[in-house]
Amino acid sequence: MALDRDLGVAVVRAIGRPLDRGWEMTAATGVRGLRLLREGSAFREFAFTETSRAAYEVLRQNLADEPRAVAFLGDGSEAPPGAPFDYVDVDPYGSPLPFLDGALASTRTGGVLAVTATDMPVLAGAQPSACRRRYGAAPVRGRLGPEGGLRILLMVLAREARRTGRSIRPLLAYVGGHHVRAYVELRSGIAEADPVRSVAPEDWTGPPLEGTAPFGPFWLGPIVDRELAGRLEVPATAERARPLRRFLDLLRDDAEVDRPFYYEANTIAERLGLPRPPALDDLLAELRREGYRAARTHVRPEGLRTEAPRPVVEAAARSLVDAGQSQNARVRA
Repeated sequence: MALDRDLGVAVVRAIGRPLDRGWEMTAATGVRGLRLLREGSAFREFAFTETSRAAYEVLRQNLADEPRAVAFLGDGSEAPPGAPFDYVDVDPYGSPLPFLDGALASTRTGGVLAVTATDMPVLAGAQPSACRRRYGAAPVRGRLGPEGGLRILLMVLAREARRTGRSIRPLLAYVGGHHVRAYVELRSGIAEADPVRSVAPEDWTGPPLEGTAPFGPFWLGPIVDRELAGRLEVPATAERARPLRRFLDLLRDDAEVDRPFYYEANTIAERLGLPRPPALDDLLAELRREGYRAARTHVRPEGLRTEAPRPVVEAAARSLVDAGQSQNARVRA
């Protein structure tokens, strides 16, 4: 969680404009919001809401020396005085769905909404019936499940924003261990080209998806804003500076290749029946040589994201493995 909070500070700083007034809907003891307030350099005041009396008492003590912060005891789905806010943070235990109506109503147009979901067995495909019932989407199973869950969360945010006559622009959405988190800007009006749709196997030329098709609907647009990614820096106050620096590098790679889902060399080899997987760096270089964008991804550093169609990726992998075998044969001879 320290890395996650470090990243939150980096995102608020990279937004590059004052957010003035923030609200943490499910504050617990207020650690995340306090770091954003004190280290983010964007807020003039910050409200914290917590429903547990015991946690609220600790929250009040933590905020005692911070004049810009105010704590409220109550249901986090009900906005405190001062709404709407420039920034609203939703980080509940489990699904964020019960809080979304209140969060959207309390985030001004042009503001930023940050949402975490920790119900990964549902979003990532282990409980497909629950995902359909809860989120209205058919999840992806297997290794691509967490990214599928992230794209389902973004789909839901886009759907709920549409009901308020607005649209979303993801600033940063990522998979973080056992949760997914999205920072989105709320925009006025409904987007004409909404990148939300289901995926049918007969039309899908990206990485193979495991599960019962059709999948989704998903958000199939970018998950990392390129300009924001370019401004992300490790805060001087970061608790885990080195891992965060590596994570930011991978997020910038994701911003350069805005294609949904990713390949892994070993799964390509298994699918094609190759004797060994190609080296990831070689596969990246080969796809770039052929004129396609290709980069690593934060979701799994051993994976690659590319705009190349699946047949091109598979042909490149087979060619690299065949070339390696031929070279080994010549060496032995």
